[in-house]
Amino acid sequence: MNPGTKLHWITYLYLGLCLNALVFITPSALAASSKDDSSVLEYGQMCAQQIAEIPPFNCDDGTIVPITVEGRIPDQYTSGMTCDRPALLPYGSETFGQCTPYSRIINLSHGKTQISAFCRREYLRDPASPMFDEVDIVLHAQDSGKTCWFHAQSPEGDAKGFDASRVPPPNEKTPPPGHPAADKFWWPPAPTSDKNCGGCHDAEPTMYSPWLGQVWQHVPTDPLGRYINIGKDFAKWHSSSISTRDNTCIGCHRIGNQASCSTYIQMAAGMTNAPGSDELAKSYPLSHWMPVNNDNSLAFWNITHEKSIRDLLTCCKDPKNSICSMAPIMTPDTRGKAH
Repeated sequence: MNPGTKLHWITYLYLGLCLNALVFITPSALAASSKDDSSVLEYGQMCAQQIAEIPPFNCDDGTIVPITVEGRIPDQYTSGMTCDRPALLPYGSETFGQCTPYSRIINLSHGKTQISAFCRREYLRDPASPMFDEVDIVLHAQDSGKTCWFHAQSPEGDAKGFDASRVPPPNEKTPPPGHPAADKFWWPPAPTSDKNCGGCHDAEPTMYSPWLGQVWQHVPTDPLGRYINIGKDFAKWHSSSISTRDNTCIGCHRIGNQASCSTYIQMAAGMTNAPGSDELAKSYPLSHWMPVNNDNSLAFWNITHEKSIRDLLTCCKDPKNSICSMAPIMTPDTRGKAH
């Protein structure tokens, strides 16, 4: 493997896979989906009963995900700029770009219940502004593996965003006066599942990236735990783990066979770069995601991990190859019953 090789087609696969993220769904389409499938209130209540209640929260209480350029906070942010650790979700040509600052992460976990809230900015605003462009919640039970997904997003091209100073619990029927109702704030389950977040989150409910890795201590993880998406709308999500003998990439976490195969193995190995990457992001060690906090030389990295990467990519291309071992990771539970 030559780590300097640029596989540009991987970037295009990434933009296509992650993951219908900028497909604009009209209010009428949302209404139609809510008639045909369970409403967000029904889904939210099912998730509350089987996993845990999600409390209301203010996105501005979250921890800011830093955006740096050549190792420091820039004096000024400019539209379309590049940065050291760009966000991975494609933000679209009309937004501020992959290096939009002041997105936030909130950890609402307790006990064995993991609740990760991601409040994203796709347009430049004051850091203290209550307006955001996307809010996502991953709700996960470590004991049972049950997982739920909630998504809210401004229409494409809407630079104003929406007020996320009080994000409602997805099962809340009546909000306090002056605050949005859950069924107006959150997308219904069907269009949320159509975004196929599980394609990128193919190994566990949360996924590592250099962007999120800056605040990784605020992100609950369950790298080897059970992973069961409840609700009939999420039954189409699936993934399997890839492993090979003596593989150095699977000691701390699994490798999924969805976006990990098409995109993230290559990015983690420095074979291609995330859109929005500056020169520092393209240079070792930032160009190589794994292992986290890597302080070894590139020569050492190649000796230690090159064969493992090559074997994984072989299995991505040909899962039936004799060197490959495959096992289901993500499984659906359309009945909402524990496996």
